[in-house]
Amino acid sequence: MEPIRSYRDLIVWQRSLELAERVYQFTRAYPRDELFGLTSQTRRAATSVVANIAEGHGRGTRGAYAGFVRIARGSLCELETHLLLAARIGLGDPLQIDQLLTDTDEIGRMLRALIARLRIPEAR
Repeated sequence: MEPIRSYRDLIVWQRSLELAERVYQFTRAYPRDELFGLTSQTRRAATSVVANIAEGHGRGTRGAYAGFVRIARGSLCELETHLLLAARIGLGDPLQIDQLLTDTDEIGRMLRALIARLRIPEAR
């Protein structure tokens, strides 16, 4: 396995970036009157996931990194909530929402695994 040299090497970061891109594409179909409401909130939550993974990696300590990954996990939960609300009020294709939620579940598992890994003391 290749060593992790950059946050860009992390599969969870790559998947989160892909998810954010798909969320942007998905929310383009939202009504214009949601631009400063659910559209903005959903996009912000999606970008927060990937950005916090990157920022945590860049902090240089396990504790800080784990803290930012926890923030990413919280943003992921926020994103899921926005998508569930969109489904309830009839915004967007339900099949697309289901796929996005499937992706958030997988990324959530990856984030939990990363947090657990960060708790293991470094080998010297």
